[in-house]
Amino acid sequence: MSVRIGILTSGGDCPGLNAAIRGVARAAYQTLDAEIVGIRAGYRGLIDGDYQVMQQSQFSGILTMGGTILGTSRTPFRNMRVVEEDNVDKVHAMKMNYRAMRLDCLVTLGGNGTHKTANLLSQEGLNIIGLPKTIDNDIFGTDFTFGFHTAVDIATDVIDRIHTTAASHNRCMVIEIMGNKAGWLSLYAGMAGGADVILLPEIPYDIEKVAKVIEDRSRIGKNFTIIAVAEGALSLEEAAMKRKEREAAWQADEFYSVSHRVASQLEKLTNVECRTVIPGHMQRGGSPCAYDRVLSTQFGVHAAHLIKKGKFGVSVALKGNDIGENKLEDIAGVPKPVDLDHQIVKAARNINISFGD
Repeated sequence: MSVRIGILTSGGDCPGLNAAIRGVARAAYQTLDAEIVGIRAGYRGLIDGDYQVMQQSQFSGILTMGGTILGTSRTPFRNMRVVEEDNVDKVHAMKMNYRAMRLDCLVTLGGNGTHKTANLLSQEGLNIIGLPKTIDNDIFGTDFTFGFHTAVDIATDVIDRIHTTAASHNRCMVIEIMGNKAGWLSLYAGMAGGADVILLPEIPYDIEKVAKVIEDRSRIGKNFTIIAVAEGALSLEEAAMKRKEREAAWQADEFYSVSHRVASQLEKLTNVECRTVIPGHMQRGGSPCAYDRVLSTQFGVHAAHLIKKGKFGVSVALKGNDIGENKLEDIAGVPKPVDLDHQIVKAARNINISFGD
């Protein structure tokens, strides 16, 4: 079976992208008479017709590489049908370039925004398969996304290292973990790193209850506190606001991040020195961990099997111990927040980790 496969990586980079690209390519070369077309810089490359026909040798030695050999960019879904100053009809351009590249199908590696655009293109008649990547682990229908476990390892290592300096200086340390809308990364890393408080977007926090944790620990001789806070964590007051009100309040705020705001408030309430740590994009960088290398490869191989079966309009997913798929129309744009009854949330509460509520 001869097939011409396009591959692109869209949105933020994360560990495992190259491993997944390699998995698709190697399985396609093994099971199909395949030609791989690499599309540069995500959907922007598909819009502009920026691509290259790949050689098999280009997929060697990339299993352990971070980033993406194809490059990536953010092309927001909300703008896909908007004709901007360049007068380019993006959807029309993508469809025309798909045909100009003589593609039989397109494999898109990305997060929620990528999947929404993938679904749009599928509804426009293109043969699309999605691969779920994001360190936020917030794509509906899959237990895990690739990139997540590596980011958990990195964030956990940060928390581990902060413990020693926190204890040495009798400080409260506030570590800001990535995760704007979903707190999976903060939950897992906070649990693994032994945080005393974990603040998530899904559980609005009361700053006075967080301060009480610090005071209670001091009372029993524990002279430091570790707080893992997701970048999208909200206080009770913020959660009660409408989105525009909240954004206006943030613009007027002297603090440029939630961790700085929380640290300042806690220092005033407790008189304990509070410092912040923001590992930021470090959580998205570097070589994927062993788990993500395996998961990325499995996802890529399954995508190749779906191509062989002619099954499109789907996104690959991990469901329990099995690799399967979901219809793009069923998962695109569907949120996957932390379930407040999730077993890890319950376990954290049972070992006296506070969520500030």
